[in-house]
Amino acid sequence: MEQIIFVVWRESIEALLVVGILYSWLKQFGADGTLRYLWFGVTGGVVAALALAGALLGMQQFLSGNGQEIFMLVMMLTAMVLIVHMVLWMREHGRHLHSHFRDQTRKAINNQTFWSISILVAVAIAREGSETVIFLYGMSYAQQSMQDWVSFTGAVALALALAGLTYYLLQAGRYWLSWKHFFRVTEIMLLLLASALLLSAIDKMIGLGWIPAGVDPLWDTSAVLSDSSRLGGVISALTGYRAYPALTDVVAWVGFWAVIVGLFKYQSRQSVGATA
Repeated sequence: MEQIIFVVWRESIEALLVVGILYSWLKQFGADGTLRYLWFGVTGGVVAALALAGALLGMQQFLSGNGQEIFMLVMMLTAMVLIVHMVLWMREHGRHLHSHFRDQTRKAINNQTFWSISILVAVAIAREGSETVIFLYGMSYAQQSMQDWVSFTGAVALALALAGLTYYLLQAGRYWLSWKHFFRVTEIMLLLLASALLLSAIDKMIGLGWIPAGVDPLWDTSAVLSDSSRLGGVISALTGYRAYPALTDVVAWVGFWAVIVGLFKYQSRQSVGATA
């Protein structure tokens, strides 16, 4: 459930940030009458995310046996890619969000194209919502009993409440708790979570017989921290920690972080080239 709470919390804060920025600019430009277009966009984005959830659930009805296992494997890898993309996108565009939305809002007001505000918000909310839906779909597959579903729903509700509280604290305490530091810390946590999703996908591929495990286990750190304990389970869910990793797990984990470092360096060079 820790994965669910973290992802929904982080994605909801990002969505609230977009809505908050546009709301403040519309108020500042004295365009209170256009606020309804903002809420139209929020509604549209939520509906799009729910439509995706419905489509995924519908697809599941046509799958059986290994088909469901393979579909869940694809969802895990898709969620991992989306998380990495989200981190890279925020690193590149996060610092320009305020100015971007300010310019778009001013342009919409000057040209009287208020529906463009709805589209802008809907796309932003749908993007955050789709990432959340894909992740939650993968997690919901593990819910077997009514008690599991109650815990699942409770985790989502708790994450939404924490997101609202966090957004309020970040807005109220911007002089001692900056958005920049918040995104830097959470991007590391998101990348750790992405590595955990990759290892879960690797384990599933090993279980399906698609790839060899290699030396298994490569080492045993259960005496220090067992991933079957409560603390170890939380750390495993959020970081991909394994007390008994197979060689293939370790290779995949190292490869993942090598790719991330390479992407960060490439992104930095692109930024330097763009400002030169």
